[in-house]
Amino acid sequence: MSTTGTALYDIPGPHAVRRHRLYGVAATAVILAVIALVLYVLFDTEQFTAAKWRPFAYKGIQEMLLRGLGNTLKAFAYAAVLALVLGGLLACGRLSEHRAVRWAATVVVEFFRAMPVLVMIFFVFVALKVQPLPALVTGLTLYNASVLAEVFRTGVHAVARGQREAAYSLGMRKTQVMAYVLVPQAVRAMLPAIISQLVVALKDTSLGFLITYEEFLHAGKLIASNLDYDLPFIPVVMIISPIYIGMCMLLSRCATWVSRWERRSVKTEAVEVAPAEPGLLLPGADATHPSAPSHRSGPKTS
Repeated sequence: MSTTGTALYDIPGPHAVRRHRLYGVAATAVILAVIALVLYVLFDTEQFTAAKWRPFAYKGIQEMLLRGLGNTLKAFAYAAVLALVLGGLLACGRLSEHRAVRWAATVVVEFFRAMPVLVMIFFVFVALKVQPLPALVTGLTLYNASVLAEVFRTGVHAVARGQREAAYSLGMRKTQVMAYVLVPQAVRAMLPAIISQLVVALKDTSLGFLITYEEFLHAGKLIASNLDYDLPFIPVVMIISPIYIGMCMLLSRCATWVSRWERRSVKTEAVEVAPAEPGLLLPGADATHPSAPSHRSGPKTS
């Protein structure tokens, strides 16, 4: 076994390897025990009986779930697009050279980032008397845009300072430096954080049921309230939860695909350079020895 260490950690020895394996086995046993306990409770409360799952075969309930899922995706699409646009504008304000613009953007970002999402949604819905969908989208947009603004600003600052200085030395304006030099390089660093925040926005759409917006969770609540057996919410949650998890995983998968596509892009992929070849001979150079001067004598004069 190699004994070469790294900057982060040393290569574990035989005793450490055995200890780590023991920790892994113990953790796996605990997780399996928790899963077994959950399954035992579900079976003990008769959550897998046919009577509790038969209602989900009805067309009306399926249509209600699909309609709620569509409303969830619609609210998420509006909030995601608006949050990305507003976050980009706020990030430009934070990066501005004008102090008034920079301070105004800072106040907006810090205020909405510190404000709870549910408070903003209720304020827009109750105080401003806005419809449920615009109220939900407004609250999600303001919060996520303030967070994404900091993500964008941090990503731009993460680019090496020499890139900025080299672009300015070529005579490029600040807008050109941002658009053609800094932002394309910062995208790779920002992409995981952007996707993580969009996943948060997708999950926060479930807050819409508190203001009677008919999204996915609200549809599940209506279904559970009309079922006439004990613990009706458990089967509903067992259907809704995997769909939420699947949408978040699909969003993360899309981010991975975008990252791979960007690495294959013509603008970012490596370009093969042709090997160096001999250049043209200088005047007076010998064809066999290009570096040697010619020794041919000119015409003789008497």
